[in-house]
Amino acid sequence: MADNPRPFASRVYAGLDLGPAGCKGVLLTADGRVVARAAARYPTHRPEPGAAEQDPGDWLKALTSVTLGLAQAVAAERWQAMGLSAMLPTLVLTDGVGAVATPGGTDAPLEPLGPAITGEDGRAEAEGSAFREGFGGDALYRRTGQWVDGRYLVPMALRLAARAPELVGAARYLLGAKDYLFGVLTGEMLTDPSTATGAGCYDLAAGAWIAEAVPPGLPRLPEIAPSTTARPLRPAAARALGLVAGTPVVLGAADSVLGALGLGLTTPGQVAYIAGTSTVILALADTLALDAARRYLVTPMAGAGSWGLEMDLLATGSAHAWLAGLLAGGDQTALARLADEADPETAPLFLPYLLPGEQGARWDPDLTGALSGLQLGHRAGDVARGLRNGIVAESRRCLAVLESAAGRGEILMAGGGALAPSLASDLADATGRVTRPPDPSLTDSSAIGAAIVAAAGVTGQAVAVRRDGERADFAPDRSRSAWWESYAERHESAVVGQSVSR
Repeated sequence: MADNPRPFASRVYAGLDLGPAGCKGVLLTADGRVVARAAARYPTHRPEPGAAEQDPGDWLKALTSVTLGLAQAVAAERWQAMGLSAMLPTLVLTDGVGAVATPGGTDAPLEPLGPAITGEDGRAEAEGSAFREGFGGDALYRRTGQWVDGRYLVPMALRLAARAPELVGAARYLLGAKDYLFGVLTGEMLTDPSTATGAGCYDLAAGAWIAEAVPPGLPRLPEIAPSTTARPLRPAAARALGLVAGTPVVLGAADSVLGALGLGLTTPGQVAYIAGTSTVILALADTLALDAARRYLVTPMAGAGSWGLEMDLLATGSAHAWLAGLLAGGDQTALARLADEADPETAPLFLPYLLPGEQGARWDPDLTGALSGLQLGHRAGDVARGLRNGIVAESRRCLAVLESAAGRGEILMAGGGALAPSLASDLADATGRVTRPPDPSLTDSSAIGAAIVAAAGVTGQAVAVRRDGERADFAPDRSRSAWWESYAERHESAVVGQSVSR
């Protein structure tokens, strides 16, 4: 599906984002106008409890649909470069046929070995714990900025090595989703620093893999390069995508990093709140600041000298979609409207850990979803409002931690479909921060960030994105702060009670 409001532009940069539910693409002009959009979805397969897998072939089909749609708006000959973004972490094992050591790559195909395992997959928790504690959890966090669990690439690969040794033994490379895409397009195996953090063994200060943390027998990790690194598009890939061979493909970065860039985060303390299938909460910092309690992750931003302090709520948009399927015929907009009409103070308490498990500020893989206080008088909207309250309570907790490390700035929201617009005023009231609601022109902020990096990769200059008009920010309603304080205490008591009962 393409949305192309302007049929022509003299020079454009493409941003392509592989997200948890689909591929999005934009074309950005040198003066910061988004002149075309396209999107295509792909499924997540859940063959057993805790599983979340995708077919890389579905990614490529979606990518082809997106590039063909964008090229209808602006001829591919006018594309100056394309930048990449993708969900993090997602594991892809490949045969490495397309990999070469010299720039320019090869035109041989790069084949995945089995399905990709996404960050929603919770089956490698035992391997994650063993890997982390084997190195030393605190020591690993000090080196990587990550509290490594079963959703990182190395633990995922260790689980596969124990269950399918022939598959892992046949693989040459252990890649993230974006780096697999870069390999398909260019024939080279590279990763950027932000994506490298998803492996669980990237040293932030040294900018290199921690050799002693990489278990023997696993496939090779890719070389690390700056986000602005560019390589030419392979002829075979160009033919498949309807593009021009040799067009620079810029390595890009993780979707959270580029989503913050696309939203316009520039000042330490500002927060990008990117609500989608999961929710990324990322505060901008100008120093490498680790947390003594390991409650947030540290991610290198696309530009040198800045850092993202990041928390990820695992089941937010996906929980909303699930509940919409039960209560609103799958219509998320209708469910959000029902939640808007309900009284937040009389809604049942809803713990939103539906994957199960939670990262955020908790890092507890055993939390599960729960409803408390449900009564016969409650309706569908009350339950929906309870879910939103639970997501706001978790977000409030995360934002308080980030404020202590990066300072207090405004919250800039993006994404979230039916959920995010309704969250803005609640977040403002619950956190005491000015909150900018999602701008329809920035719903695909990660793809926009990828286009910005594409421009920087070939010109060395930044592009400032133009917005489609001003949108009013939400200022905190101080009269609601006391209620949110009380609700957050109830929410926390319920979480602690669940933990104690295990």
